[in-house]
Amino acid sequence: MELIVAGAVGVLTAAGVYLVLRLRSFPVILGLTLLSYAVNVFLFSSGRLATALPPVLSKYATDYSDPLPQALVLTAIVIAFGMTAVLVMLSLGAFLESDDDRVDIPGEDRMEERP
Repeated sequence: MELIVAGAVGVLTAAGVYLVLRLRSFPVILGLTLLSYAVNVFLFSSGRLATALPPVLSKYATDYSDPLPQALVLTAIVIAFGMTAVLVMLSLGAFLESDDDRVDIPGEDRMEERP
């Protein structure tokens, strides 16, 4: 189980870094989203990978799963959703202003070529 989760975190991180290095804004936003998913899976797995355990310790439970990583992941999901919405709106505004969704900043020579 731990090997599958570690592989998933690695694949999500690699795909996220690959997409962040693209020159268009939409793949960059997808890459940042994949990186946030990788962090969420990593945080969630830090609370021990166990099934059928209660989230809090009671007098009937001998073992429990840690609720803190679950709370951190829920908070991170909300923050990542809000930041993704902000990035999409910034990207859409930049696209509507310049009719191009490239991430790089054009030099002086490219500025003269535009009408």
